[in-house]
Amino acid sequence: MLKRSAFLFLFVINILNSFAQEEELVSYTIGEKFHDKYRYSNMLAIADDGNEGTVIVRAYYTGIVLRPKGYFIEHYNKDLELVSEYNYKLKNANFIDAYVRNGQVYLLFLEYNYNTRSYQYEVHRSPFSQFQFTKETLLSIASDPVEQPLDRNFYNRNFSSGFTTSILFNDDKSAFAITTHYKKRKVDQHHIHVFDAGLNKLMEHDFSDEVEEKNYAFENIVFSKDLQHVYLVGKAYFKKKRFNATERKFQYEMVRVSKSGRSVQSFYTPGKFPESLKPIFKGNELLCIGFYADRKDNRYNGISYFNLDPKSLELKAEKFNPFSEQFMMDKFGREEDKAIKNLVFKGMDITKEGNILFNAEEYFTSKSVQSNSSGGRVMVTRYHHNDIISAKLSATGDLVWARNINKTEVTQGDGAYASYSAYTKNNTTYFFISTSSENPQQLSEDRIMFKQGLSRNRNVFLIRLDENGHMKYNKVIDDTEARLPLMVSAPYIDRLNDELMFYAKRGTKKQLVQVGVK
Repeated sequence: MLKRSAFLFLFVINILNSFAQEEELVSYTIGEKFHDKYRYSNMLAIADDGNEGTVIVRAYYTGIVLRPKGYFIEHYNKDLELVSEYNYKLKNANFIDAYVRNGQVYLLFLEYNYNTRSYQYEVHRSPFSQFQFTKETLLSIASDPVEQPLDRNFYNRNFSSGFTTSILFNDDKSAFAITTHYKKRKVDQHHIHVFDAGLNKLMEHDFSDEVEEKNYAFENIVFSKDLQHVYLVGKAYFKKKRFNATERKFQYEMVRVSKSGRSVQSFYTPGKFPESLKPIFKGNELLCIGFYADRKDNRYNGISYFNLDPKSLELKAEKFNPFSEQFMMDKFGREEDKAIKNLVFKGMDITKEGNILFNAEEYFTSKSVQSNSSGGRVMVTRYHHNDIISAKLSATGDLVWARNINKTEVTQGDGAYASYSAYTKNNTTYFFISTSSENPQQLSEDRIMFKQGLSRNRNVFLIRLDENGHMKYNKVIDDTEARLPLMVSAPYIDRLNDELMFYAKRGTKKQLVQVGVK
């Protein structure tokens, strides 16, 4: 009897210890709630201030019919206390992007100057220690006005409008590239302009001879450490090539640009169609990783891997890893109609052993017509953030495992509240999801489903995939503790201290929530 009691005691202690370890995976600090006068806004940027504090940039909207009226900047100290805030009133500006760097806030716009008949990339910047915005023109391109000069849609580019342009930042926003394509009659010009975050011009390259045969829609970018080489990846659309029924009208290509010239590499393998390729450096190796399809209808069948020479872009290795049976079971159960599509990269990390961990999300938009408060009809766009796909590749590009996390979310407003964020530490990937549900739905022994829920209050769940792809989850922040919903997909990530800073806001209340991964 005594032995049995001792065994039961040790068994209970082990269970309690395991629960304690589960709870200690993350720690969190919830900051004080502060009043905010702008009920409707979208977060544009969140970054550190260089002194353990946080800077947040938002666009705000007012009026009976909500219209953008300006930009609101908040500065918090390391104790999550609001130090200062500034209202930068600016109406009718064509906003592109925002970032915080070198002690300053940068706002980028694309405007048309009717006096000079040109499009201008303009930057408004100010120190956040003492706000005083200045304005400067970064780039000017002569062109007649067109309906949509900024191509935000990578998947349906319009090259016949006369002028089209796009801007791509690297992941840490230390540099960016602006591409401009101008076409009128026999004039067909494509230029690539490269800047660092301080707005110093690094290089300019005339890409016009390439567009005689193909139009380019770049999607992703990476820089060398010294910022002297830029690598752009995207779709190259053929202009005159004849296609058969099994081919696509474009192929993925990588373009390397430096002061001394350029190199171009196409990703073309018969019977394989790469998708959503993202470049990344692994030490001195240049990799390009994404998905692929066995046919041209955008239904993904697996994960693609390319290893290139950083100087010549010579293809040193390529691999196509089909999704495993375990992955397909995670995602679909026993359904027969299995189609994976609309995947968008969210994060990619290289482990100390050289393995590659990455995650993506099924994302698409839908439109419908509905009645408004005045009895009229209005077109509504909905943004769908569904399943998470996470995978691990070996150092040589072989698929180790791939897992699917079932999730369904849809929003008409600020997408920062939907989706998820991910952080990798010690070969384990941590996913943060915000949901009104108290627990995910158990689909089967190894399958769970996170649904959006209907409550205004949100729980934050932590999902963990260990080095072997085994999944666990638990609730880390209860909706009774954090009464404001977190913008869970847009944190500032401090990799040096293994911390994530989330902004939480509803109506006229706001606060910061700091989460540490142990």
